[in-house]
Amino acid sequence: MFKVVLIKGDGIGPEISDAVVEIFDAAKVPVEWVGRQAGLSVIDKYPTGIPQETLDAIEKYQVALKGPTTTPVGTGHKSVNVTLRTTLELFANVRPAKSLPGVRTRFDNVDLIIVRENIEDTYSGIEHHQTASVAQGLKLITRPGSIRIAKYAFEMAKLYGRKKVLAVHKANIHKITDGLFLKCFYEVAADYPEIQSSDLIVDNTCMQLVTNPERFDVLVLPNLYGDIVSDLCAGLVGGLGVAPGGNIGEFSAIFESVHGSAPDIAGKGIANPTALLLSSFQMLQHLGLHKTKTRIENALIQTLKDGIKTGDLGGKANTKEFTKAIISNIDPVVENEFNNPTPVRITTSLLKTYKEVEEYCHGVDVFVENPKGIPEMPEKADHLKLKMISNRGTKVYPGVIPKIWLVDHHRCRYVAADENGNYLNIGDEEIFDLIREISAAGIKWMHIEKLQLFDDELGYTKAQGE
Repeated sequence: MFKVVLIKGDGIGPEISDAVVEIFDAAKVPVEWVGRQAGLSVIDKYPTGIPQETLDAIEKYQVALKGPTTTPVGTGHKSVNVTLRTTLELFANVRPAKSLPGVRTRFDNVDLIIVRENIEDTYSGIEHHQTASVAQGLKLITRPGSIRIAKYAFEMAKLYGRKKVLAVHKANIHKITDGLFLKCFYEVAADYPEIQSSDLIVDNTCMQLVTNPERFDVLVLPNLYGDIVSDLCAGLVGGLGVAPGGNIGEFSAIFESVHGSAPDIAGKGIANPTALLLSSFQMLQHLGLHKTKTRIENALIQTLKDGIKTGDLGGKANTKEFTKAIISNIDPVVENEFNNPTPVRITTSLLKTYKEVEEYCHGVDVFVENPKGIPEMPEKADHLKLKMISNRGTKVYPGVIPKIWLVDHHRCRYVAADENGNYLNIGDEEIFDLIREISAAGIKWMHIEKLQLFDDELGYTKAQGE
């Protein structure tokens, strides 16, 4: 018997959760719902939006099925979903998009899986005001995070018989951050020669998804692109009402409907439980109950083929009628159905995520505030020489000043190089000297970023192409 924490959520959450529980009971799924009667489904009036006993239960039993929860706008607790992902380190957001019979869309043969990195990227929420006119958000892509999500994508593809894994990125623009994600992807791909690996720029991916989605199989993406593309893929197969989602960590996993709580129809008995039911199929796969998943999935497909659908899918059935129709199509338990479950597990301690490298600092970017145009920066401090000044990423010094609208936030790049243009390794004291000279000149500096090189980049020693 598998113990699963049930979080019913709010709005239509309790109604669709009850529908899934009823279907599981009819299918004789060996699941015991923790919190079904214990009140763990109540998520409100807490600083994080989550009762501690709910977190404790998920950590103890490691698997949860969650209905939708409302996130207050502009006040109250932060997103329950985000809190759960970060608190429990649920690093992989897995969202299948598969065409369903009876659900009218522009495409009939979509069958793909989005594997989205769930912790990093701009979702780290590291943002600052640099000046009154300029805000900055940091995009964090890490080697451990990129290795781990790529490894999960390939292991999942291997277990489910998928043939292709595609990395989606913007490394043509974000050369270092997305470049690291892409480099880690191919490093992992080398361990899976039987699976076709490739990559595609995210804007091209979106265009091809809405013209030829049948070409895609498994897509692995950083957090922000994954969020956007997964909703796009939901639109390909009928919308969020038929879009499942799983948040997978090394120790815990939460499966949820990705649509909202729809408080406007709560209690009316017309909610569509399909998304949460599809999410429960992911949960069954995670538990290794593949035959059980297929048995209930076939019942759902037959129900849709029979034209029995809720109103949002163009049908006339209410929640209870739709649920009972699915139950009537469930086949009996097959022999040995619950034996030898084979779940997907990615143990991070076994991943080669750390890389010993030699590194050195060859310069520094100093960000300064100057509302009166291009600042007059010191040309030199010790070995550090001013190489360029940019404004919103556009070079404004030296050379011809482009006709752009200058904001009051300037990046000033200082580089240490010898007379032949080879980089020099500098220490913190030289950077401190530079900052002192900038301050003495009456220039307001905001923050600095060291310019680092690592051993796999050391062949690039000329102070070129900055």
